[in-house]
Order: sequence, then C-alpha cells, then structure tokens
Amino acid sequence: MEDNLNHELRLAGKTVIVTGAAQGFGEGIANRTFYAGANVVVADLNDNQGNQMVSKYRSAETDNSIIFIKTDVTDPDSVKNLMSETVNAFGELDVLISNAGVLKAGSLDELEPDDFDFVTRVNYKGFYLCTKYASEVMKARNRKYPDRYTDIIQINSKSGLQGSNRNFAYSGSKFGSIGLTQSFALELIKYRIKVNAICPGNFFDGPLWSDPQNGLFVQYLRTGKVDGAKTLNDVRRFYEEKVPMQRGCSVDDVMTAVFYVIEQKYETGQAVPVTGGQIMLS
Repeated sequence: MEDNLNHELRLAGKTVIVTGAAQGFGEGIANRTFYAGANVVVADLNDNQGNQMVSKYRSAETDNSIIFIKTDVTDPDSVKNLMSETVNAFGELDVLISNAGVLKAGSLDELEPDDFDFVTRVNYKGFYLCTKYASEVMKARNRKYPDRYTDIIQINSKSGLQGSNRNFAYSGSKFGSIGLTQSFALELIKYRIKVNAICPGNFFDGPLWSDPQNGLFVQYLRTGKVDGAKTLNDVRRFYEEKVPMQRGCSVDDVMTAVFYVIEQKYETGQAVPVTGGQIMLS
C-alpha cells in the first residue's frame, strides 16, 4: 500500500483534505499524502467506499491519522461541515486538494441539460464551495501564524487546457475552474494561501476511464467519439498514441506535481500540466 515516492514524509505535521477520495485519482492521492506523513481527511459522497478505504489504514504504524467525512461538494452545509469536522479532528487545515469531479460525454445533440448542469455543479460549483469554506479556516490560521503558507489545489485536467470533442460539459467546467484558480489566487495570496491547479493527462487505469459499465472507454465507444473504433482496446490505443510518452498519467505523476506546488513558495494561480507532453504550454 505504501509507495516509494513518499518515504521522506514530506507532508509530516500537515492536515490535508482530499475530496472525491474514495476511488480513482482521489484514492491514490489520499494514499500518497497519508504515507507522506499528513493527517488525511477522505471527503466523498460514497460513505461505503469511503469507510472501506479508511479502514485499510487502521493497522498502519504511523504517527498520523486518516478519517472519512461524508461530503457532498455541491451542498454548502455539507462542505461547511467538512471544514468544521476537520478542525475538530486535527485542529487546523494546511492543504485542500479539490479532486471531486464527474464527467458526462456527448455531443450537443446527445447531452441533455440535466447532465450539463450535473457536471457543472460538481466540477465548477464544488470547487468554489470548497475554496470558499476552506479559505475561512486558512485565513484564521494566517492570523495566528502570519508567516506560514497554506494551499488550495484543484485537480483539474488537460481538458481544462485544450478543448475536448463531444466532451464540452467537462472541458468547459475545467476551463472555468482555471479561471476560478487564477481569481482565487489573486484574492487569497495576502493571507498566504496559494491556489493552483494541476492538469493531469488521462488516468487510463482508473475507474473514470476503465469502469466496465460507464467508464470513458465505454462512453466514447458508445458515442462514436473515436472514428473507426470497434472495441474498447481500439479506443484505449487511440488515446495512448496521442501522448508523446505513449502512456497514461499515473497517481505518482500527479503527486510529483502536488509536492512541488505545496513546497514551492513563489507560484500561485498556475495550471500545471502533467500530460506526458500531450499539452505543451506556449
């Protein structure tokens, strides 16, 4: 369960919230932050998966802890409760990793307004709510420790840096979230709160892509997004070949960027690509 990336305990003494942490990228990020020494709050709407995930760490011989708090990032009261329970458990909040997100693919002819609203509510409004209430806790800490930095990190997407065919709801929500990142960064830096986004490439092995019922490989095959694709492997190969490094993004790739964003003291409002060269900033 422990990963070699984190033996240095680079987050020792910090408290980190990871939203959408019961599976996929979020679960991997929570795992790595825990073994980097942080107290971790797994925030997710799925209480069964969240509690099962946290139970894996109960026997870990560490000085830090990991807990689950059921959270709906689209509900202000739920997010306020997340912050309150985090402070009750650990006394403070050093890092918010806003990872919770959803995706509904489809063309203009296919995607219904309710689906568009759902994606926007979770990906865009959810980031706003988490930042709003996390920053209140972080501002209070700044008054007590004015020289210390805290961090708000949104796990964005390469689709926030480049449009995505027949995937406009997701891409639009991610583009918009980079606008939020830059705006929040300008507002909050006077409190030493850094706000940055990390934009991973495709995590092909996670449930978002590989879920056999409704993963993106299934959705893209169903909607005909990849011309000529007849199997899920055809879709996967199509996307792997788009990456100069010829593979999907991994949790460790993302964590390298997370550690950088937290440890550096001279950048805020950035959208950091982690795409294997698929997206090159100009």
